[in-house]
Amino acid sequence: MKLSIVRVVLAVWGLCLLTASSGASAQLQSETTTRRADTPAVVAKHFIVAAAHPLAVEAGYEVLKRGGSAVDAAIAVQMVLGLAEPSASGIGGGAFMLYWSEKNQTLQTYDGRETAPAAARPDRFLDSEKKPQSFLEAVASGKSVGVPGALRMLELAHKQHGKLAWAELLQPAIRAAEEGFALSPRQHAFLERDAFLRDDPQARALFYDAAGRPKPVGARIVNSQYAATLRALSREGVDAFYRGPIAADIVRAVRSHAKPGDMTEADLAGYEAIERDPLCGPYRAWVICSMAPPSAGGVALLQIFGVLERKGFARAAPQSEPALHLFTEASRLAFSDRGRYLGDGDFVFVPLKNLLSSGYLDERARLITERALQIAPPAGFESGTSHIVVADAGGNVVSMTTTIESIFGSRIMVRGFLLNNELTDFDFLPEKQNSVGPGKRPRSSMAPAIVFGADGGVRLAAGSAGGSAIINYVAKTLAATLDWNLDIQAAVAAPNLGNRSGPTEIERGSAYEAMAGALRARGHDVRFIDLPSGSQGIERVPGGWRGGADPRREGVVRGD
Repeated sequence: MKLSIVRVVLAVWGLCLLTASSGASAQLQSETTTRRADTPAVVAKHFIVAAAHPLAVEAGYEVLKRGGSAVDAAIAVQMVLGLAEPSASGIGGGAFMLYWSEKNQTLQTYDGRETAPAAARPDRFLDSEKKPQSFLEAVASGKSVGVPGALRMLELAHKQHGKLAWAELLQPAIRAAEEGFALSPRQHAFLERDAFLRDDPQARALFYDAAGRPKPVGARIVNSQYAATLRALSREGVDAFYRGPIAADIVRAVRSHAKPGDMTEADLAGYEAIERDPLCGPYRAWVICSMAPPSAGGVALLQIFGVLERKGFARAAPQSEPALHLFTEASRLAFSDRGRYLGDGDFVFVPLKNLLSSGYLDERARLITERALQIAPPAGFESGTSHIVVADAGGNVVSMTTTIESIFGSRIMVRGFLLNNELTDFDFLPEKQNSVGPGKRPRSSMAPAIVFGADGGVRLAAGSAGGSAIINYVAKTLAATLDWNLDIQAAVAAPNLGNRSGPTEIERGSAYEAMAGALRARGHDVRFIDLPSGSQGIERVPGGWRGGADPRREGVVRGD
């Protein structure tokens, strides 16, 4: 749905606050020492794109140079990411997109989340003794594959906002697939660690040698099958994926797996992307907008910042122990609600109004004291996800999170692309808010975000990879930019932290480890763990845009 941001601002702030905070978002953020020397912020006057792989960014940049829209660029980026970063996203997965129209001053959100096949039942991931399967056992199977939604979503957005021809946007990925691309150190490391992908004949032939060892870093990977798939999509449109030989091969691969699934060609043919109302809420002088359910990301972001505002987070010294305490406690509360209340709102009741009401957020904020709360343990997180941000020459903005769920998804490759394992995002136990059901979309933590200033203009756009930890990664980036006055590159590079309704998680090897003693004295169960985000962001600065790409991955920013 199109939503006027002017209407959003008036609704959630009130006219008095709007007047009092006018111009707050236009302030240029200061340079800080947090930014890593090898990842300087990129500033552009006209347009900008940030994504998780240089080849993908180059494709988006060339589209923008030719006058393409932000949606056009996002499509070109996605097609190359599915080739060069196959562990994270692709046409065999799903996505959520926010689109801001500068001309119309409207925000739209698109849901391309995968759906469960019509035959899916709540006991899908229970073993013969009616106990939940292990996560990895469920992942590497045909049962884990949801009906892919990314292409239908991109098709819908392109019909409304595309400027260049669909076929033109696929050409960079086709060329790279046919000519080959260099295997990156990050993808090589994933291939080396993964225990399942080499069992797939197509994937083994593409990424491994005759002895089953990953091809070396820098090896040229030629994916002619992916090129042929994209050529079919460029000739025939997205229907070529959802009907006909490609659809038949997807179904055959899922149903003939050693652990077979039950997807049908009718499931693919019946998939529909959905345009949903944006989910927006106030934070100090800004309005934060993100995705509504089936993503839990937007709800959690708004809850985190609603609680932080009530606890005076902005008054705590930036990156101090009191600030970390407040941030992790706010995220702890949001994750508690995520597990209890969030699911696919088309199938179960999600009490959005109550969860985001001023009274409820007041109550949640009062729970935070000088001592850490004790709430149930967290869900796991995975990294088969990527984020794209684009601003075109017209000031239109895309913030899009795209995923195949786990690293290499279900480990099933069809015609050069990997299929997702998105159905393992459902609760494995029946009779839960997020239990499996036919046609249902699994709960997600993806949280593509756009933040608006008091003048109604875009202040920044950001998002991240990282499974359930996405929520904390995005919240950190927004807080670091809005409250700590870091530029967007410094914000995405800043240490990660959070609480997923369990231990307080601090990025291993970061400066925040020095504050562990003080946090433990407050009652936090502090854990130092790897938190490999994958955040990208752009922000408005005087005269143009500034972009940041997460140094934990291979992403870059480019613009003119």
